[in-house]
Amino acid sequence: MTEKIIIKAERLTKQFGHFTATDHITFEVREGEIFGFLGANGAGKTTAMRMLCGLSQPSDGWATVAGYDVATEPEKVKRNIGYMSQKFSLYDDLTVEENFTLFGGIYGMSRKEMKEKTTRLLEELDFASERKTLVKSLPLGWKQKLAFSLAIFHDPKIVFLDEPTGGVDPVTRRQFWELIYQAADRNITVFVTTHYMDEAEYCDRVSIMVDGKIEALDSPANLKQQFGVETMYDVFYALARKAKRGDS
Repeated sequence: MTEKIIIKAERLTKQFGHFTATDHITFEVREGEIFGFLGANGAGKTTAMRMLCGLSQPSDGWATVAGYDVATEPEKVKRNIGYMSQKFSLYDDLTVEENFTLFGGIYGMSRKEMKEKTTRLLEELDFASERKTLVKSLPLGWKQKLAFSLAIFHDPKIVFLDEPTGGVDPVTRRQFWELIYQAADRNITVFVTTHYMDEAEYCDRVSIMVDGKIEALDSPANLKQQFGVETMYDVFYALARKAKRGDS
């Protein structure tokens, strides 16, 4: 059976004046895959993610996400993806339940669907007792889990996670990755950026960007074998130390 491609990029490029932030990158992501998108600050990964989310127009090349062109069909791209950042897109002055209702409305879900899915998700997260709790009073780890659940509330074909585990402890990070595995088991593609190299080990495949270009792309096991090292940190270091530009 042929694997379905959910993201396809061909020579995708973004220039800001004379500066090329993302430089002719070409890659594919399969349906249901956990795909790690790594790179040091300034490598171009955030710029690339913004293009893939339909938030920024490419300067050259093209990409499709969930079958839609990021340049000509950005609104269709947005309707078929979920997104979560390190800052969390939560409304602190609303309750947990009200956040689900708000996001469900944004995604165009029916009241019946919203109610049923909210109840199910709160039970799965052991949040049922916090239904009426204001989000601002939740611990950071709980906010993180809630933000992820909201990002996939509408069952998107793909969810983009932009450094979602920054600032939380290792145990909470591991619990968060259990949610990622569960999403992948439901055939939701997970596209994740992270600065934690131990998390790169959890991905099916990993790409590493250096100075706007993808310098490596393979499974963690194959990358470690290719570079003759034991950890993904060593792979990342071997590539990142070649970088010539700083933050951008």
